Amino acid sequence: MSFIPPRADTQDYRRIFLQDIPLIDVRAPVEFQQGAFANALNLPLMNDSERQAVGTCYKQLGQHAAIALGHSLVNGRLREQRTAAWLAQCAQWPEGYIYCFRGGLRSQLVQQWLREAGVAYPRISGGYKALRHFLLDTLEQSAKLPMVLVGGNTGSGKTLLVNELAEGIDLEGAARHRGSSFGRTLVAQSSQIDFENRLAVLLLKKQHGGCRRWILEDEGRIIGSNNLPLPIFNRMQQAPVAVIDDPFEVRLARLQDEYIVRMRMGFEQTYGAELGWQKYAEYLHHGLFAIRRRLGMERFQLLTQRLEWALQFQHASGNHASGNSDVHQEWLVPLLQHYYDPMYHYQLEKKSRRIAFRGNYAEVREFLMTYSQNNGE
Repeated sequence: MSFIPPRADTQDYRRIFLQDIPLIDVRAPVEFQQGAFANALNLPLMNDSERQAVGTCYKQLGQHAAIALGHSLVNGRLREQRTAAWLAQCAQWPEGYIYCFRGGLRSQLVQQWLREAGVAYPRISGGYKALRHFLLDTLEQSAKLPMVLVGGNTGSGKTLLVNELAEGIDLEGAARHRGSSFGRTLVAQSSQIDFENRLAVLLLKKQHGGCRRWILEDEGRIIGSNNLPLPIFNRMQQAPVAVIDDPFEVRLARLQDEYIVRMRMGFEQTYGAELGWQKYAEYLHHGLFAIRRRLGMERFQLLTQRLEWALQFQHASGNHASGNSDVHQEWLVPLLQHYYDPMYHYQLEKKSRRIAFRGNYAEVREFLMTYSQNNGE
């Protein structure tokens, strides 16, 4: 193994996230699953059962007994195997750091074993807890910056517009969900903590790049299974709104492309033609089923029949040409007209005093670029 020059332990949490410094997380798998960081790899000192045994011992007999038990559990060949995994990762990530929950016993022990193997590898002072606290502070501080929201009916291109602008923050992208009952993506949503961490790092990097205000999509508190952090959400409730008023036909075409054409292609590319088609059909059916009570059972059954007919026609036509998806308008059009549009109109009425501008996609984009230059300092 090549020699890794000694580096000091760090408290420079800002640099860790701005530069995506690799991290070796030596906490137990259950801790990692509850919340971690995108730049971290879980190589635990103890597995879940070992950690639980040591924790019980600590409560009953104290720290010394717990440490002794830990050494007896992770010993001999098991210690060699785990040390070998850490050494391999240290060689792959010579610029990285180790952390445990508080930067205490576990990461210090791993550090010691690595040192005995000839590698001086630094750790995060304060561990996961300090990194997480830094990101929560980042969310709090970011929420204090001026905001403007992008509103508009379903299919208005709100997310698209947010992603076009330097100061735009794609909340749905961070949550890996598009917000509606059809909002799931092919990438599974993560834990609430992971979502908050990912969003905080995004905000941190944007501010480092010079952003002093935010352009956000007009969202509810819940995006799929993730909740917007309260500091952000509360400020959004007071922010001005720029509303995209695009023609119905333009919105319908966007939705057809995004939810029908692209989702079919995505499922089939991921799972293969047969299983991908099955999962695509289930995805659309689940989207309708999730709002059946709000639709009313009679309308839900009618739209479900039209969806099933559209799927049969689309599948029979074989290829991925967008023309084969036109038949889905038979259920998409009434779904927009009788459900999504009235619902958003009702929600927007409650924000009428905060509407700063209305126009089509291009006009709202131009307004936001001007607005972001002349407001909010």
